[in-house]
Amino acid sequence: MLHEKTKLIGLPKPLIVNQFYQTRYMHLSLESVTYTKLVQRSTKSSCFLHGKLAHAHIIKSAFKPCLFLQNNLLNMYSKAGKMDVARRLFDRMSQPNLVSYNSLISGYNQMGAFDKAMQVFTEARKACLKLDKFTYAGALNVSAQTGDLKLGVLIHGLVVVSGLIEKEFLTNSLIDMYCKCECVDQARYLFENSKQIDEISWNTLISGYVRMNKNEEMLKLLISMHRNGLNLNTYTMGSVLKACCTSTDVGIMYGKMIHGCIMKLGFDIDIVVGTALLDMYAKRGELYCAIKIFTSMSDRNIVMYNALISGFIETERITKECANETSKLFLEVQRQGLKPSKFTFSSMLKACIAVEDFVYAKQIHGQLCKYNLQSDEFIGSALIELYSLMGSTEESLKCFRSTPKRDIVLWTSMIAGYIQNGQFERALSLFYELMACGGRPDEFTISNILSACAVLATARLGEQVHGHVMKSGFKNFRIVQNSQICMYAKCGDIDAANLTFQETENPDVVSWSVIICSCAQHGCATYALNLFGLMKERGIKPNHITFVGILSACSYGGLVEEGLKYFESMKDYGVETSIEHYCCVVDLFGRAGRLAEAENFILTSGFKNNPIMWRALLSACRVYKDTVTGKRAAMKIIELEPLESASYALLHGIYADAAVETLAANVKELVQQRGVKKEPGLSWI
Repeated sequence: MLHEKTKLIGLPKPLIVNQFYQTRYMHLSLESVTYTKLVQRSTKSSCFLHGKLAHAHIIKSAFKPCLFLQNNLLNMYSKAGKMDVARRLFDRMSQPNLVSYNSLISGYNQMGAFDKAMQVFTEARKACLKLDKFTYAGALNVSAQTGDLKLGVLIHGLVVVSGLIEKEFLTNSLIDMYCKCECVDQARYLFENSKQIDEISWNTLISGYVRMNKNEEMLKLLISMHRNGLNLNTYTMGSVLKACCTSTDVGIMYGKMIHGCIMKLGFDIDIVVGTALLDMYAKRGELYCAIKIFTSMSDRNIVMYNALISGFIETERITKECANETSKLFLEVQRQGLKPSKFTFSSMLKACIAVEDFVYAKQIHGQLCKYNLQSDEFIGSALIELYSLMGSTEESLKCFRSTPKRDIVLWTSMIAGYIQNGQFERALSLFYELMACGGRPDEFTISNILSACAVLATARLGEQVHGHVMKSGFKNFRIVQNSQICMYAKCGDIDAANLTFQETENPDVVSWSVIICSCAQHGCATYALNLFGLMKERGIKPNHITFVGILSACSYGGLVEEGLKYFESMKDYGVETSIEHYCCVVDLFGRAGRLAEAENFILTSGFKNNPIMWRALLSACRVYKDTVTGKRAAMKIIELEPLESASYALLHGIYADAAVETLAANVKELVQQRGVKKEPGLSWI
């Protein structure tokens, strides 16, 4: 029997497994070495079934495993992610050694259970074991992944005391820890003062510089590495190219230099380096170079397709042509038999949303269901945005409810969808639900809720949200402050809006524009113009919304000449005039009673076929009882919008105010003949 067992150890893997099953059915126990071989092969091949069966056979045959076999079982379960089983096995070991502790620490690190990993590290120290480089490396990894610099420094001190500081393995772990804790200068000091460093040390420090966006230091280190005769590998080049994906011209210049170096070293055919190059050019907007690299690669994976698709949709404005190119790439992914990832689908949905191609977007949603990715929170947010844009909030809500893991981005997307479609009460109801389930809103959620309060003019609720802002520490977020200014202004409390503006540190152009528009709407024309002067003194460049506020202020204040000067000065600030600005000028003339100038301005503005312009003139005509100009304006609006009831109502009001009852009756008769229906009024009271 011993001879048979000895022969069994040297058998190939399939024969060992077959012999194991034969022995299992014979209800015989194997020796420790054979069990160990089975468990080791199972761990190495990541096929844990045979290892688990071997463990079951050990228990069934009442075999008492030695410490070496127990450690192999512990390592197998740790690698398989079965940490509950690994911990139970560890707790049943009579005298676990350092290898046992290291396996458990490694397993917890792999699963992201960093607290438990440190707990095992502490247990190893309490057991008075002499910790080795693997134990300290596991603890340093905890510090690196959690960003706990204080813990990392403490482990560093223990490494020095233990006398293991000269080990390359630990030096690399320490450099990695300091880099990930954003102490790259300390990592560089350790790098320069270590007696033994290898290629991993160089690459780790380069990655640290990339993470901290210190591109010049990274490139100097790369040159120094090359001059020291060390081989530049694909990992190094991938890290360096990642650093070149910046918005500066220097980044693309360095990237092209690295590209030339890659060509000389022959790394251009490597799929990792090729993908990094493609991603760099795509993110810099150089799609021609990105496509050229893409077509030159014979083996393309889904990451390369994702990088190119992302390049097409990362442009400032996604055109129909770009969206079509992404569709072609997506079809090619399917033809190649590649499995699209979450990033692929989210990019495609983003492209469809940008060009409002809802038919194709629904097809993408169908593909998501096919690959069972619709419940992912990242995808769910994109789907909510899509259906909200389509005006289908019920479908958005279905996507929201079907996502099991709802992060704050998902909640905010759904709340924003309701607000976008004018369903403000439902947005507030969902916000209450978020608070009731213990969720923590972020600054974007608060901003959206304040916008809903502004539209509904619910001052009391807005004040409650303001109180939550103060308690939760969001009061210094500019997006919240801007929404708060708007909320108070639309609720009629211009003093509270102004106080919020005064408390805003370093207000941006949005802050200034909101307060100027708010003051204009409340008739504080002089104060609005003074704010505009102060804004220019602070060096803030106004935008198109700022000028809407300024022109409105001049209109409410009767400052016609000043308003015209501001209108003419828009080109000096590089602001293009739009229909809103022209309407403000028409209103400016109209409120001052200069109706002929207002009409002439409309005819020469380039927007003479826009009903909004004529409606502004018609409103002024009613105020000044100008039936002649009012009739021309009304006829033009009726021609452009024959079924719009407001135009008929304004014209009828002009004739009624002027006591021209016959013409007023004719307007009523015309309304009945054309079947124009007036939308019924609604009282919030």
